[in-house]
Amino acid sequence: MTVHEPPGRPDSIVEVQPRGEEFVGEYSGGEPVVLAHDYATQRGGAERVALMMSHAFPQAPMYTTLYDPIGTFPEFGDLDLRRCGIDRLAVLRRNHRLALPLLASAVTSTRIDTGVLLASSSGWAHGFKTKGRKIVYCHAPARWLYQRERYLGPQNDDRAREGARRWVAARALGLMGPALRRWDLDAALSADRYLANSTVTARAVHDLYGIEAEILPPPPAILPAGPATAVTGLEPGFLLCVARLLPYKNVDVVVEAVRRSPGRRLVIVGDGPDRSRLEEMTHADPRVRLLGRVPDAELRWLYENCAALVAASYEDFGLSPLEAAAFGRPSIVLRDGGYLDTVKDSITGEFFDAPEPDPVAGAIERALARDWDTASLQEHARAFAEPRFVARLRTVVEEERSRA
Repeated sequence: MTVHEPPGRPDSIVEVQPRGEEFVGEYSGGEPVVLAHDYATQRGGAERVALMMSHAFPQAPMYTTLYDPIGTFPEFGDLDLRRCGIDRLAVLRRNHRLALPLLASAVTSTRIDTGVLLASSSGWAHGFKTKGRKIVYCHAPARWLYQRERYLGPQNDDRAREGARRWVAARALGLMGPALRRWDLDAALSADRYLANSTVTARAVHDLYGIEAEILPPPPAILPAGPATAVTGLEPGFLLCVARLLPYKNVDVVVEAVRRSPGRRLVIVGDGPDRSRLEEMTHADPRVRLLGRVPDAELRWLYENCAALVAASYEDFGLSPLEAAAFGRPSIVLRDGGYLDTVKDSITGEFFDAPEPDPVAGAIERALARDWDTASLQEHARAFAEPRFVARLRTVVEEERSRA
């Protein structure tokens, strides 16, 4: 694969800048909006978007159910983070899935006194109560309620311990599902305005709640501007997979596809419940490295030095291909879900049609045989830049404030 570096930056392209208050500008509206997020216990796209909301409204407090400073991004420690009472239980902070029976009541019993509440939600924060206007930014309706099989993973896990965990989780969700779906619908209908991160999410919001949501894609979070730290023992040219290690992310499919691609190497970044299974699967394979969570400086170096990003999961929004494109790197992704919003076929990435090893392996070979234009990739990423996202959030907040 050859990546063409542009001879210079076209004048029509806005240069990527660091994130932060100087980048997005000061908020000049009324009193700062109050923010909310499901839980600050992990490192994922939803958490990065919640932090970008804090860039838009830097003086705003943020309400959440649980906070684990070790498990999530360190920037949450700089916020005025206000937690629900269940945060006192350390075991729940370390594993928010154990809090499932308690989260609805924890959210509902928290009343937020503000003119405008902006909630970053994938299942819980849309239920916070407020006397003012409520805007919900929806990453996806709750997967554990509406995509349970995908969330739990396949039933044919041959390890007794993991099979037992899946059985217990499925039984619990089956028992709580009807009540939680009623709660979820009431929470959604309590909002004055819905924003969705993608076409897929907007369609789901309409189908489940009867609500028309405005599509506002989030920006890439990891950009070339910033420090980059090399990962020891890695030579450039590897394939990169960045994902939470959950069954529906299909990281095992990517591993098997790379094994069927002679001479290819794979680096996996991420953590989650599926990590132990993936470690067993890859520990004897020198072509696959599972790094777990890495600092942003190392992730920046990984994007800079990979040959391409590979993702086989069904995503409501395809964030990692935008980050790869910002570094001038193409993506190899499933032709479905949110990737259809963030990847341009043969311009910023190569599609495959099924999350199975052979189609993924074929797409890898096609992508690495193609010449990719760095300028086109980076221009595509800049179309999703943070200033656009922040400006629209502020406009929506002021519109709802005026309606109040």
